[in-house]
Amino acid sequence: MATMSSAIPLTGVPFPRSEYERRQLNVLEAVASAGLDALVVTAHGHLRYLSGYDGSGGYFAPFPLIMVPGRSPIFVVRQYDQQAVCSYSCIEEIVTYTHQQDFGKVCADVLRRYGLQSKRIGFELGCWNLALADVNALQAQLPDLKVADATRLVSSVAAVKGELELGCMRDAMRMTDLAVRTFQSSLREGVTELEMAGAMATAIEADASNVGGEIGISPPTILFGERTKLPHGPPSRHPISNNEPAFLEIGASKHGYTVGMVRCAVLGRHPEAESLHTLAEEVIHALVSAIKPGATAGAVDAAGCEVLKRSGRKGVFRQRTGYQTGLNWTERGDLSLEPGADDVLKAGMTLHMPNILCGENGYLFGAGAHVLVTERGAELLSQTPPTLYRA
Repeated sequence: MATMSSAIPLTGVPFPRSEYERRQLNVLEAVASAGLDALVVTAHGHLRYLSGYDGSGGYFAPFPLIMVPGRSPIFVVRQYDQQAVCSYSCIEEIVTYTHQQDFGKVCADVLRRYGLQSKRIGFELGCWNLALADVNALQAQLPDLKVADATRLVSSVAAVKGELELGCMRDAMRMTDLAVRTFQSSLREGVTELEMAGAMATAIEADASNVGGEIGISPPTILFGERTKLPHGPPSRHPISNNEPAFLEIGASKHGYTVGMVRCAVLGRHPEAESLHTLAEEVIHALVSAIKPGATAGAVDAAGCEVLKRSGRKGVFRQRTGYQTGLNWTERGDLSLEPGADDVLKAGMTLHMPNILCGENGYLFGAGAHVLVTERGAELLSQTPPTLYRA
């Protein structure tokens, strides 16, 4: 069954229709360049990027956005969620299914209608929200279908931001900086991680520039003392004591564009944490200096690794150097700053580089940078320096 979009206002779409059409056109050009006859988009971050709808109903089964060069995109969604998709996306043609077992047949019918039953179609095989069983269900209906991996196709287009996207990210960064300043000014003996999280959320909600509460705070990592040894640990009722480290990774978000930052502090003195931070600052300086259009992601990673190698501190760095950011930055398949990565940086890309180092006793501590790649090199988006804050 197909329907045209509803008369209900598109209240959930933050950008003009023309912006989504621009993105769709760029992706379709990439589809053609990749030698694909069509693309089936299922990753929720990519659905939101191309349509405005966040894909939240797709926990039930995939909500594929089928994109064919020369044709308007078509959404295949659960009938229960049809009205939400109509109201929160710019896609005009929507086909629905009712039960999970209907997904394969209904999606196959759309592909068959477009004459794609034996064509080469890209699927986001390495992204969230598409299971092997989903692909098998389609192939059971279309045995001559040629499945190609297009995991990185949409993310490669989305890596380069337009002005509307950069506006969201700059607004979000102003609130991220406000959260960091609140973290620093509120750090005192006895304050708990949860109290700190509440203070930062309150500051963002109360800021006069946050008109209509469009900018919110993503769940932060706030850790004090021994708990800084926990990667991605959520805030708790644990208080900070004198001569302990404090770790913060936080990001404010506007229309799904989250701009993260790592900033750390010491209440009193803590030699191990202070030493880690000094090294992290050196690494961040080298990374930022290496970023420019034409550089590869692997070359940027190597610049940071060289500083770590010279330090002689083995095992201090245990993760990737950084990654592309923007809408839903936790999507799989995004550009990654890691050894040997051959992705070429372009002006308009945004990158987060959380340089978190592991000390001899397990403390996780460091600094980060969030940058925009420009023709002149890296532009730091944050106004708070990556130096260690001492309370």
